[in-house]
Parts: sequence; C-alpha cells; structure tokens
Amino acid sequence: MTLGGIDLVALMAMLMVASTPILLAATGELIAEKAGVLNLGVEGMMIMGAIGGFAGAVMTGSPALGFLAGAGAGAAMALVFGFLTQVLLSNQVATGLALTLFGMGLSALIGKGFEGVRPPATGKLDLGGLADLPVLGPVLFRHDWVVYLSLALIVAVWLFLHLSRAGLILRAVGENHDAAHALGYRVVMVRLAALAFGGALAGLGGAYLSLVRVPQWTEGMTAGAGWIALAIVVFASWRIERVLLGAYLFGGVTVLQLRLQAAGYAIPVQLLSMAPYVITILVLVIISARHRRGAQAAPAALGRIFHASR
Repeated sequence: MTLGGIDLVALMAMLMVASTPILLAATGELIAEKAGVLNLGVEGMMIMGAIGGFAGAVMTGSPALGFLAGAGAGAAMALVFGFLTQVLLSNQVATGLALTLFGMGLSALIGKGFEGVRPPATGKLDLGGLADLPVLGPVLFRHDWVVYLSLALIVAVWLFLHLSRAGLILRAVGENHDAAHALGYRVVMVRLAALAFGGALAGLGGAYLSLVRVPQWTEGMTAGAGWIALAIVVFASWRIERVLLGAYLFGGVTVLQLRLQAAGYAIPVQLLSMAPYVITILVLVIISARHRRGAQAAPAALGRIFHASR
C-alpha cells in the first residue's frame, strides 16, 4: 500500500513507535495535573529517564532493567520536584523549569561515558499468527512490550479516574484541596504519589527514546518531547482518551515528515522538521478557542499551593 511513494503500512507502524514516548509522558503528566500539580519539568524527567535507562541497560545487559532504571530516574526527579513544591511550598512554575534545566545538565554529564555505545536490543513480542495478518500484522502486532503497555495504561488510567475510589480522591484533591483536606484526605501524600507515577512514566518514555526509538545516547535527545507532552494534556482537555489522540497525531506528523524527506519531496527540510510542532500549536489554538467556556477545563486547584494550616 503506497501513496505518493510512501508506504502507508510502514508509516502507520512507525507512527505507533514514534508516539509511545509522548504518550507515556503525557499520561503521567495528566495524572499529576489531575491532582492539582503543574509540573513543567517533564522534559527534565524524560531526559534523565533516557540516560538512566540507557546506562542501566548497557551496564546490566538487560533492556527490562534499563526501562526500570529509566522509570526510577524519572520518579526520583519528580519526587525532588514534589518535595520542593509540596513540602517547602516553592513556586511550581519556576521549580518545574529549574527541574528541566537541572535534568538537561545532569544527563549530559552522566552521558559522556556512554556516547557511541549501542544498548542491548529490545525484542518484539511474539504474537504468533497475528503478526502475519495482512496490513494489521505489521501495523498492530509487531511491536515491543512498551508500545502495548502505553496503550494498556490509557485504559487503566481511565478506569482508575472514573471507577475507583482512589481516582475520585485524586480528582477531589485536584479540584479543591482545602475541601479534600477537611474530609481527612492527605493532600500532600496524594500529590506526591501522583507526581511519582507521572515521573516514572516520563522516565519510561525517555528510556524508550534511547533504547528503542533511536537507539543510542545523544545529549538533548528528547528534543522538546516533554514540552509536547505538556501541550498534549492541554489539547486533551485533561481527558485521558484525548491524550491518546493527541500523542498519535503528533507522532503521525513526525513520522510523515521523515517519510516525505526519504521519498525525495522538494520541501525544505527545515519546514518538514518544524511541521509537528507547528501543527501541535495550531491544534492547541483551535481546541482552546472551542472550549474556553466549556466544561473541559483544567482542575480548579491546578498550580495552587496547599498549606494545611491555612
């Protein structure tokens, strides 16, 4: 199946891989923001997950342990942010930006010894005859376990937010932390748990970049993926099912611009490279214009400092 010299089956298969890091990071950030915390340090958590996962996989020879290390690095960064903003009550916006700068610098320092090294390969899942199906096989059933984990997390998070008591508590904390505290819920602990979960997913997304998507370590390899994840949460109007749509939209445009270059289209490479980001901005503007007075608004307590004695 080709269109204009572009293999559509290969394009859709690559789309799923390209979208996975963004999808993981955006899912984690959605949970953090549902709890009322605005963490702008997603880029820093992703880049630390990238180097943490890469280093873990190279030193142990196990991609699975590498992904675990990447998730741990992201969670650790998120908990630093949580301690500063939820315990010491620092400004969330400034602290998130500082976290990104810190992560970029620290990852570059740690990564110096891993430049030019190849990580162990992450194998694809064996799904038997499903992988041999025409069209659907290569598109849906020839991927690694992280791709399927990212999709399963969308379902799990939806169920958690809408059908569980813990999800209801999380949303209550994000909407009105004073009322949640008055009811006896531990606001700070709920937010720290949400941040740790979000950081782990951001770190997992970063590890996926360095272990599967590229795979190698390059300084600054996230290239704004964390900022796109933040934008996708807004695009999704804080609804998990729309996070999937936003991540796959961005991933699709990213893969398309690479395929257009490979097909030899006479379009300046600079225009193709910036296309995913321009389209993301345009979609955000359209969504904001349509829903600025609608019900799909941010959690009411998003970014607000909670003080139990106040």
